[in-house]
Amino acid sequence: MNPRHLLTLEEFSPKEVSGLLGLAAKIKKSPSNYQKALAGQCLAMIFDKSSARTRISFEVGTYQLGGHALFINGSEIQIGKRESVSDTAKVLSRYVQGVMIRTYAHSIVEELAENSGVPIINGLTDSHHPCQVLADFQTVQEEFGKLKGLQLVYVGDGNNMTHSLMIISAKTGVHCRVVCPPGYEPDSTILKSAQKEGEKTGSRIEMTHQVEGSTKAADVVYTDVWASMGQESEKEKRVKDFQGYQVNEKLMSESPKAIFLHCLPAHRGEEVSAGVIDGKQSRVWDQAENRLHAQKAVLVTLLSGKAKRSKN
Repeated sequence: MNPRHLLTLEEFSPKEVSGLLGLAAKIKKSPSNYQKALAGQCLAMIFDKSSARTRISFEVGTYQLGGHALFINGSEIQIGKRESVSDTAKVLSRYVQGVMIRTYAHSIVEELAENSGVPIINGLTDSHHPCQVLADFQTVQEEFGKLKGLQLVYVGDGNNMTHSLMIISAKTGVHCRVVCPPGYEPDSTILKSAQKEGEKTGSRIEMTHQVEGSTKAADVVYTDVWASMGQESEKEKRVKDFQGYQVNEKLMSESPKAIFLHCLPAHRGEEVSAGVIDGKQSRVWDQAENRLHAQKAVLVTLLSGKAKRSKN
């Protein structure tokens, strides 16, 4: 068997990414048309990292598509410890039609995919968060009616969100500027790969440490928490290092027509001011809702049996 997986979005062509976003919009507009899309199918959801939006959106989405979502606490199966990752993949492939996992090391997701007979969906790793950025770009497309040529500015840590935003920007022709403190840059290999992909779509992917003036002409301003899950011990140092990198009213005033996005949960007073996230430029609640619709599109595409690997 040769199932299609969603691991980083790098494995999807620009046309396929556009297709996922288009399907998400159709499902959002006419959800009743997809009520039986996953009839009789089961999605296993493995959570090594806890989550509200990921669990709820995947569980509700699978149900609304006519399927069943099975929650598996990571501590119950201890993937890679109690049993090898490859063995877990082979066993689950005999029970379910798809696996979504939210974990730490990206290598776990890759090993699952290498040994699975069913689609593997990356719900989040320390390196990538592809499901989130699909919802993000669905929100942007709803706001502006297009993607190509828009300017997205990400201010904050060069983390998994940064990596996935660079990748999807390159796939869709969106210009992406990453603004981060010294020492917190995104992975250089992923940055170079996104820049190379961007050459094909007309997308500029760039990085800077300079905050002032960085959001001028921005259509979208995005940020994330300064200390992600698993980095709690670093929080005090990170709060100090990220001073000056808060998305606040002053920074947003550089581009008054821009919308503000945040993948949530947010820490008001740290990476974003309350006035911005709760203000008129914020679209975070539309963005959170679109996790449901974007992930339905992923489920329909991968679990319908029609998904094929890209030749690109």
